[in-house]
Amino acid sequence: MPHLIRSCEGLITYLFQGIYDIQSSVVILPMNEITITRPDDWHAHFRDNELLKETVSASARQFSRSIVMPNLTPPVVNAKMAKAYEARILAARPEGSDFTPLVTLYLTNVTTTDDIKDAKEQGILAAKLYPAGATTNSSSGVNDIEKMYPVFEVMAKNKMLLLIHGEVTDGEIDIFDREKVFIERYLEDIVKSFPDLKVVLEHITTKDAVDFVKGSSPNVAATLTPQHLMLNRNDLLVGGVKPHYYCLPILKRNTHQKALREAVISGSTKFFLGTDSAPHMKDQKESACGCAGCYSAPAALELYTQVFDELNALDKLEGFTSHHGADFYGLPRNTQKVTLVREAWTIPNELEVVGSRVIVPFWAGNKVTWRLK
Repeated sequence: MPHLIRSCEGLITYLFQGIYDIQSSVVILPMNEITITRPDDWHAHFRDNELLKETVSASARQFSRSIVMPNLTPPVVNAKMAKAYEARILAARPEGSDFTPLVTLYLTNVTTTDDIKDAKEQGILAAKLYPAGATTNSSSGVNDIEKMYPVFEVMAKNKMLLLIHGEVTDGEIDIFDREKVFIERYLEDIVKSFPDLKVVLEHITTKDAVDFVKGSSPNVAATLTPQHLMLNRNDLLVGGVKPHYYCLPILKRNTHQKALREAVISGSTKFFLGTDSAPHMKDQKESACGCAGCYSAPAALELYTQVFDELNALDKLEGFTSHHGADFYGLPRNTQKVTLVREAWTIPNELEVVGSRVIVPFWAGNKVTWRLK
């Protein structure tokens, strides 16, 4: 049989449109349904207060767990604040949901080793490094990375993961080069100096990042977003600026997009799902100084599935969405299953979330070819 479907790790169910015989060859038409282990989102922004009802529900619809970013106002800088934030998220879960938020700590240049030890004792798995000024609500972030080395050492000893927004913020560095320069200037030395520290380079956007992660030890991994897999900078800029495609790190040229797409279907356990879903009100995005972030949570799993389908790699979907991240974090894989069906639908143009204010979700008004059953 020269035309066989590739074998798949895990339990994946395929339903075919039909099978027929041509000169003793088996021809298998595209699958219509796929069942995978319930996935997790290893990078999500929920924001706070009145927005939680929308953001938590959107993630809980698809995911079992989410690593929740701490860049609130004020930022979540200690275990007490993190546990209080966790309680607010749990209170916003849909009735009957078993969704689990995994809150994180926001690193600053005044974070102490005791802050890390206390957070670990409270069950907090990871801390986030934002270079000061790199993205939304990062003004309190780190402005001297080398001074953080004692904190990194204690994180390694306590098996707390370091999550990194990997961009420099120097004004003279081109915005399209900031990830590459961060890797060369800082990340290479962090990984070399702390070989036992588990590091996740978040929302990677370049071939440079793919190559760095591939070439590093098993303690280095990366998350990838729907927008960076689906789009490149032409989509953002050609024919007029598209504010709802504006995110940080910014979309890169198509050669980098190709490298990202190849990475997720490679089967490497170093790459896993992290949406970086980040809600902003429509009027804040469509303004003279629009804020960065794509709110992909309402359809994230369907969008990832569409990408893997386009790349003829649905057999690699479950590892990327459901296995690699849990394994890297040292957490048990989920036991529940979710099913997606091949069914075209259109993402709404707007979502009303707070009074009359709205969010424009990522891929708004566009067709998606898969739907969560």
